[in-house]
Order: sequence, then structure tokens, then C-alpha cells
Amino acid sequence: MNLVRMYTTQTCPYCHRAKALLLQRGVRHIDEVRVDLEPAQRAHMKQLTGRHTVPQIFIGATHVGGCDDLIDLDRRGVHRQPRRFDAG
Repeated sequence: MNLVRMYTTQTCPYCHRAKALLLQRGVRHIDEVRVDLEPAQRAHMKQLTGRHTVPQIFIGATHVGGCDDLIDLDRRGVHRQPRRFDAG
């Protein structure tokens, strides 16, 4: 199964929303990287994604984007395609 990694902060409502959606879709574990606690991780996230906002979500090696991008994938039914939205 694919690893889900999400760069987050504690107070970000979009982070909480994205995490809730992933859990609703059966993801059993999310590797959360708290950039508010580890500032060097924010720099790493920006290097990987070109973005500075959270959440930034990776499923396997694929950068999904932020919360809105994840919701868009969900609405288009990408999670129903085998192993594309599954990290359990």
C-alpha cells in the first residue's frame, strides 16, 4: 500500500479537513510532518513542492497538492481506481 505523507500545522483547518477525508476513504495511517514544530521541514516541503502553504499531501511518491486538490481528486473518483488513493 502507498504511504500517505502530509505536511501540516496544528492549527490549520485545511489540514484537519484533508486528514478527515483521507481517514473516511480508508487510509489507516498518515505520516504527518508538523512544519510548525520542525521549521527545517517547511523548507524541505517548499523544495519538494514549490509551495509554502499547508497541507501538502503526498500519496506514495506523487504530490497530490493541498486540501482543495485532494477534494478535487475525491470528487472525480480517483480513490476508486485501484491503488491510486489507498494507503492502508
